[in-house]
Amino acid sequence: MSAVSAYLTQYKFNPKNEILAGLTTALALVPEVVAFALLAHISPLVGIGSAFIICLITSVFGGRPGMISGAAGSVAVVIVSLVVQHGVEYLFAAVVLMGLIQIVIGLLRLGKFIRLVPQPVVYGFVNGLAVIIFMAQLEQFKVRDAGGAEHWLTGTALLLMMGLVALTMAIVYFLPRLTKAVPASLVAIVVVSALVIFGGLQTKAVGDIASIAGGLPTFHLPLVPLNWDTFVLVLPYAFIMALVGLTESLLTLTVVDEMTDTRGRGNQDCVAQGLANVTSGLFGGMGGCAMIGQTMVNLESRGRGRLSGVVAAVALALFVVVGAPVIERLPLAALVGVMFMVVIGTFEWASLRILRRMPRTDVLVMLLVTVVTAVSQNLALAVLLGVIVSALAFAWENAKRIRARHHVDASGVKHYEIYGPLFFGSVQAFGEKFDVATDPAEVIIDFRESRVADMSAIDALHKLTERYHRAGKTLHLRHLSPDSRKLLANAGALIDVNMEEDPVYIVAGANRAY
Repeated sequence: MSAVSAYLTQYKFNPKNEILAGLTTALALVPEVVAFALLAHISPLVGIGSAFIICLITSVFGGRPGMISGAAGSVAVVIVSLVVQHGVEYLFAAVVLMGLIQIVIGLLRLGKFIRLVPQPVVYGFVNGLAVIIFMAQLEQFKVRDAGGAEHWLTGTALLLMMGLVALTMAIVYFLPRLTKAVPASLVAIVVVSALVIFGGLQTKAVGDIASIAGGLPTFHLPLVPLNWDTFVLVLPYAFIMALVGLTESLLTLTVVDEMTDTRGRGNQDCVAQGLANVTSGLFGGMGGCAMIGQTMVNLESRGRGRLSGVVAAVALALFVVVGAPVIERLPLAALVGVMFMVVIGTFEWASLRILRRMPRTDVLVMLLVTVVTAVSQNLALAVLLGVIVSALAFAWENAKRIRARHHVDASGVKHYEIYGPLFFGSVQAFGEKFDVATDPAEVIIDFRESRVADMSAIDALHKLTERYHRAGKTLHLRHLSPDSRKLLANAGALIDVNMEEDPVYIVAGANRAY
């Protein structure tokens, strides 16, 4: 992605580039959105209408210009059982509630917690999505027989399909070396489509998946009972969709930030995603979020501003209203070739180059997130597992860092100097470092190189205090950090120890105390 990143960091607004990038992105959206709609057991027109609404609103109000949102497969996977068991009207209600949850998350500024996602999790997320995009394209190499059963293409049909895909990829790869006046992906789609249509070549086209002719979505209140039972039914689906959608959107935003060397606004994007989904639900649409594949198509086509997303949304609407006969004749091989190039550009090849230099736990986390993302297609679950494993590994490593050095001063007072954080992971090792039975009558624990981090640490100090108290000895805490003092003060009666005032050291020639 280095070439794309180099261009994006030197970006200057160019309406021609933005418009052409938007058109290219819209063409790449059509087969994906149709496939996701069919996966969710709803009409392809519902999927395209949803993509139009979501893409338009997030492009105008979102926190990351250049990022493309639409009816995404990660959300479609969640809603299958709801549609099958209760009908599409309950889906619309769930999408509205999903959007409201996302708006609340954005207004509460909870989008900042995406910063807690470690880099190995981001690598795994991106690599997993690249695998998902690749696997989704393989479906286009299948055909249905008269009985409705799917079979892989064979013989001449397979060779033609593979040849057209290879030609598309070659154009996308080599054309930028000759000229960058127009997006290579758009040129590849036009050239291969012209070759197929005017050459009379028989290969799969967009229309073979489903018809996209129709009209724009209209206002439609979900036809469900407005009562507590409905709320309880749709809430779990809405909550999961909201988290999955925001997880994919915010991580996609992070990836684009790294590529463009700029900073998007996560909380603003949460609100924009919520507004888009509320609107989609009220217009009879499915839920959606940022789509990393189409975002990469947009960026590689030199679209980075809001205009490219708006053009992509408007183009989708025009495809449905007036352009369906043309769009349905586009060969799927051209779109598959473009998406294969997106897979190559999306996969973090750098993560493989630094694999041997990464800590083993980070390698494990990256592989775990990649596999879970690719197999389950549950992005929220994959990221959550990655964060949990990373947090446990971090806690384990810090738990091993707790240590103590002790000495007895001239007054017969024993000093324990603690090094490393005292928290839930290190309290057991902390308690084993004290010899209450043989210690003198007065003991000082020095926390100059440590800190009391949590309730488990407070409980450990309380138990240690009781041990010394039962032995008739006095325990003092010294050099506690301000946040540790506050934590102990808030604990109140839970702990009874002597906290000595830290000495104030005056540095000669300075007016500051340390």
